[in-house]
Amino acid sequence: MDTHFSLLPGGTWTLGDLTVSRFGYGAMQLAGPWVMGPPADRDGAIAVLRAAVELGITHIDTSDAYGPRVTNELIREALSPYPSQVHIVTKVGAQRDEQGGWPTARQPDQLRRQVDDNLESLGLDVLDLVNLRLGTADGPHTESLAEAFETLVDLQRQGVIRHLGVSNATGEQVAEAQSIAPIVSVQNMYNLAHRSDDDLIDRLAAGGVAYVPFFPLGGFSPLQSSALSGVASRLGTSPMSVALSWLLQRSPNILLIPGTSSVAHLRENFEGAALSLSDDDLTELDTIGRN
Repeated sequence: MDTHFSLLPGGTWTLGDLTVSRFGYGAMQLAGPWVMGPPADRDGAIAVLRAAVELGITHIDTSDAYGPRVTNELIREALSPYPSQVHIVTKVGAQRDEQGGWPTARQPDQLRRQVDDNLESLGLDVLDLVNLRLGTADGPHTESLAEAFETLVDLQRQGVIRHLGVSNATGEQVAEAQSIAPIVSVQNMYNLAHRSDDDLIDRLAAGGVAYVPFFPLGGFSPLQSSALSGVASRLGTSPMSVALSWLLQRSPNILLIPGTSSVAHLRENFEGAALSLSDDDLTELDTIGRN
């Protein structure tokens, strides 16, 4: 099914020279429990990826650390040879240990190896967009990204990376990256209840840089969850639908990558994100992050 871009929730955004749907798909949940090992239903995982592309989604987010290698290999099996309009976004900067942890891996040789691993597992000669994952699983840390980011810039010059971004980054790290080379995206935790990046989102929008929030329903307090559920109930929809549609209406540079291992849930998210919130809805929702 070819879905015209105008029918996609939120329309499109341009990452450098790449046009992508603002409603994308995050592949992390296709791996096994704790993002380790293969999925229980491999055929189901393949079906979700193909359904995403059939809906018109052209932004697929992944990492070779998911599984590890599991989601990338699923993407390759499901979608290769890749349709020209589909763009795969990956990230480097962390590995997996046997306990399921996410130890940092940002030394130049580690980053080069991760880029090679992503190219191999996805079956690509060039990666459309590589995000440098900073900080730790606990969140962003204040530190210089120069050495790691310059390594990716060098790989970009070599022609194996098309565009660069950063993930789990502070505003200062975003500025530091931009002082070294152009970036096209920032991928950070942000949702109705966690609004610390509000100023950063507005600054990036003014500069034409995408902002990709992860955990669109993560970290809500009971009071905040209750307020969101109340709005969703009044509108006859789900809290997830309201949260996703709010993000799309928050700023035109916000791109969504909700993940799921279910085709039905994928379609539910897709349709829910197209919900149009009124000014009164937005005003009510705006109080959630201030509770």
